Amino acid sequence: MLEKFLKRTEYTSYQDFVDNFEIIVPKNFNFAYDVVDEWARTNPDKEALCWTNDKGAHRNVSFGELKSISDKTASFFQSLGIGKGDMVMLVLKRNIEFWYAIIALHKIGAVAIPATHLLTDKDFIYRNNAASIKAIVATEEKTLIRHIDTSMPKSPTVQHRILVGENVPKGWVDFHKNVENAAPFKNPALVNDNDDTMLLYFTSGTTGLPKMVIHNFTYPLGHIVTAKFWHNLHAGSRHLTVADTGWAKAVWGKIYGQWIAGASIFIYDFDGRFAPDEMLAMLSKYKVTSFCAPPTIYRFMIREDLSKYDLSALEYCTTAGEALNPSVFDTFYEKTGIHIKEAFGQTETGAIIITFPWVRSKPGSMGVMNPMYDMKLVDYNGQAVEDGQEGEIVIDTSGGYPLGLFMKYYRDEALTTQVYHDQVYHTGDIAWRDEDGYYWFIGRTDDVIKSSGYRIGPFEVESALMTHPAVVECAITGVPDEIRGQIVKATIVLAEEYKPKAGNELILEIQEHVKKVTAPYKYPRVIEFVDALPKTISGKIRRKEIREKGNKR
Repeated sequence: MLEKFLKRTEYTSYQDFVDNFEIIVPKNFNFAYDVVDEWARTNPDKEALCWTNDKGAHRNVSFGELKSISDKTASFFQSLGIGKGDMVMLVLKRNIEFWYAIIALHKIGAVAIPATHLLTDKDFIYRNNAASIKAIVATEEKTLIRHIDTSMPKSPTVQHRILVGENVPKGWVDFHKNVENAAPFKNPALVNDNDDTMLLYFTSGTTGLPKMVIHNFTYPLGHIVTAKFWHNLHAGSRHLTVADTGWAKAVWGKIYGQWIAGASIFIYDFDGRFAPDEMLAMLSKYKVTSFCAPPTIYRFMIREDLSKYDLSALEYCTTAGEALNPSVFDTFYEKTGIHIKEAFGQTETGAIIITFPWVRSKPGSMGVMNPMYDMKLVDYNGQAVEDGQEGEIVIDTSGGYPLGLFMKYYRDEALTTQVYHDQVYHTGDIAWRDEDGYYWFIGRTDDVIKSSGYRIGPFEVESALMTHPAVVECAITGVPDEIRGQIVKATIVLAEEYKPKAGNELILEIQEHVKKVTAPYKYPRVIEFVDALPKTISGKIRRKEIREKGNKR
């Protein structure tokens, strides 16, 4: 399959990759037809999905089965009048029906809007109206159904509520029954152009109302690099990305690039909070070969006795979503012999910076530039910065618009122009580059602390804190100070055994520890112990909320 889309599929070095990497973009590319159905035609028995849940259910789905079910699902959607350009929200957690539904929507040219089940009625009202959503496909969960139902009087564009489950409420349509009884699928004559909208994502909303990020039908091709050259997948791989389907990270690691690379996708469908012992048991039982998770997952996993689990099938581990603390990297390597390979990207992009297989990992570094993007670090005047200097990560599109970069913010020209102008996309993220070309994350432009003339990035201080055994999670923010302008504050979640010791003595111990690990001027002058950090529904730390609450010292 890769040969259809790459001029070359193998490279001897990073420089070879930079010099020769090229993706072939077909006219009117459609992932559902050109990848899923093509696998079904050439290798129908090939495993596409290996799905299990926390109740013991299990199912393997081949590409032949996937084509058949997605065809029926597409026919069902058509029977409801859903077609090209229509907006359909998918609130399906890790249910296997997510894959049937999103492929079906691609087949009819509709726009898929993956969303989290944690949304409230107000969230649904905002999203339904902002995107003119026509249909919602949701999993059977009482609270979720109630929120969707409550949003209906103020959501005039929503015509259909479709339930994946057994107990279908009044006003809802039965997904399984209608898919099973669907008429033979007739695919439209012209499903899409490459520039048509395929996906819409609402961002986490860490600084305001969620933005609507739209991607076109070539977006899956941008994730060839993600799967083949970051996850390091091959035809025998079984890959697990730990992400709810409501977030963009799911399509980074649970569908597009993985199937183009010929890998099987492993899905662990669990309810409730993440349990590291259960996740490790799944890796062992199902012989997962490639694993991708945010750093928080690794933080909890390394606290387990990994010798209890057979991880012999595990070949490769990756992380993204936030910067990886070096202490976690080192401990995981000591326990497994595997170097975690980091990457950086946004909902608006693919993976911009990657620790590729040809380059050695540097603990704490995001990696090196993905040659698919013409990426630069610039100062506040837009001028390129030297190695060792901090700058904003931007993408220059003057030489061509790269695969994977978003089209725009839907229905928000002003916001689009704010971040994309003069053929340059401004990510809003700050980093620095070392002499070897590795990039090191500093923080969001809003998160950088200015204290006594110093610019202090939160990540470096957080990394220093994470090397203290008392710290499970932490967030660094700035609080106003009459003398220094701002000072560093640490908000810390303590390990259970240290909670009884919370007090001035532990605060002084942690402060002294940070002074020894990083530059002394960066140590947190204010420390607050909390039970949990405020986070968005996608799990990202809400530093803005901490700043607003922490202006009183």
